Amino acid sequence: MTATLIDGVALSKQVRAEVALRAAALTARGTKPGLAVVLVGDNPASQVYVRNKVKACEDVGFHSVLEKYEATMSEAELLARVEALNNDPTIHGILVQLPLPKHIASHKVIEAISPAKDVDGFAVESAGALMVGEPGFKACTPYGCMKMLESIGMADLRGKHAVVIGRSNIVGKPMAMMLLQANATVTICHSGTADLGAMTRQADVIVAAVGKQKVLTADMVKPGAVVIDVGMNRNDEGKLCGDVDFEGVKQVAGWITPVPGGVGPMTITMLLVNTLESAERATS
Repeated sequence: MTATLIDGVALSKQVRAEVALRAAALTARGTKPGLAVVLVGDNPASQVYVRNKVKACEDVGFHSVLEKYEATMSEAELLARVEALNNDPTIHGILVQLPLPKHIASHKVIEAISPAKDVDGFAVESAGALMVGEPGFKACTPYGCMKMLESIGMADLRGKHAVVIGRSNIVGKPMAMMLLQANATVTICHSGTADLGAMTRQADVIVAAVGKQKVLTADMVKPGAVVIDVGMNRNDEGKLCGDVDFEGVKQVAGWITPVPGGVGPMTITMLLVNTLESAERATS
């Protein structure tokens, strides 16, 4: 068996085309979706991420604002900027790029973003809304993973067992909650779970989100399982790779996401979806 690739690039293009059409219709009615991206400091990876997000906004016809600040910016100054963006009617989504300099408390900044504009879905209120099934914004990476499952006919996971490897608040826990809402039975593990393979070999869906190369190998996968690789690492040759031993696992799995070209493009795409939905709610 050789797994079928879940092409995040192709799916992303499809979803973004739909977003562009909805954004154009909303703009024609007088509301252009707007996203503000705030970058503090000069982290090279963060600079690439925010550049890609701003370009994605422009490509689908959004209004985008990129605010760059020195790493010496104070926490109070950043909180003041967030509050100003909260009150800006042309901005429907606010994203403060993480990580922030050590002297700034990330959780304070995230919680300062208006729930109506928390398009990253990181705030406690957003997580709570997800938990109880109320309208809110879903965290972009797990939301993208769910969209990928939907694309292969697995929107409803009733009777399926899903294992999430990784317990972070950004991916692991929101991912588990979304899988539960799709009617899956869910187990959350981490890289140090005793006999991790005993857990994953039972799974119909495996989501690897640890940030550790080859945490999932072929002998840990049930034949025909769906494997979603959220990891983003660099191997000894400096090439991007995920958490999954791709070459081995693709011989066992039924479906698998590549790295790069899998979950990554979908993360930014779902940020666009959230921003569009925020703009649509603001006009309803």
